Amino acid sequence: MEGLFGVLTKAVSFVLIIVTGYVLKKKGFFQPKDFRLVSRIVIDITLPCAIISNFSRISMENSLLFMCVLGLAANVFTLLAGFLVSLKDGREGKAFNMLNASGYNVGNFTIPFVQSFLGPMGFAATSLFDTGNAIMCTGITYTLVSMVAGKGERPSVKSVVKSLLSSMPFNAYVLMTILAVLRVSLPEVVVSYAGTVGSANAFLALLMIGIGFEIRLGREKLARLAKILILRYGLAVFMAVAAYQFLPFDLDVRRAMALVALGPVSSVATAYTGRLEGDVELASAINSLSIVTSIVMLTGALLILL
Repeated sequence: MEGLFGVLTKAVSFVLIIVTGYVLKKKGFFQPKDFRLVSRIVIDITLPCAIISNFSRISMENSLLFMCVLGLAANVFTLLAGFLVSLKDGREGKAFNMLNASGYNVGNFTIPFVQSFLGPMGFAATSLFDTGNAIMCTGITYTLVSMVAGKGERPSVKSVVKSLLSSMPFNAYVLMTILAVLRVSLPEVVVSYAGTVGSANAFLALLMIGIGFEIRLGREKLARLAKILILRYGLAVFMAVAAYQFLPFDLDVRRAMALVALGPVSSVATAYTGRLEGDVELASAINSLSIVTSIVMLTGALLILL
């Protein structure tokens, strides 16, 4: 009972942080431009520090590198599902469903949950999954979807690599993975600094979600929204159960993969939808509602798994 109460208390506190960001935005405390500032702090400062801090506390098993493959595979799986449910739709419909049913918002959403409920090994597994996820979300997914849509710029290998290397979390993932595999330790002062800054990541990431949360949608689009969310979370539950039951890894790693599977749609899906001249309003609504759905699902999963 105490464990149940602890999970619910922390999950409610997470929701309250998101609500705080949303209410403060509505009251004028935060302006729309502040979302970009907070997101830059999270992506370029607190998340990389959280990655450094948590990787420094584990003894890396080379088998965990398989999580990178899982990150790639999960994206391919959801992309293919988005295509298959759209066979009767036009090119734009196929592209939209593929883009907005795939990808995972790991760094800004799932990691705060993992950081708070699981140990360093679970955090490392989540980070490695996000390495594979980032490779897809920041270039390959858009390349494939733009080909299906028959429009939009098609990134070259050079532009995809450049995009990845410009991502501070991705660089931190790669650097710390290499150091962990080689059993190389960072100076204690660096680890201490990273731990102090990284401890702010969960709060700022959730506050940022609240600041950016917005749903404006006409009734005529609700059917499309429901179709994509049902597809996404039907697949998510299937993958979460499969990961927890069948992956040949420690309990914390299997828990982490189950939580990652239930996470929301990639935060870059809306931006890429706009680049392809798709329905940005609908994409934004899907993104926001997937956050709400994932909060409920991750809380339920934690009650079952912990």
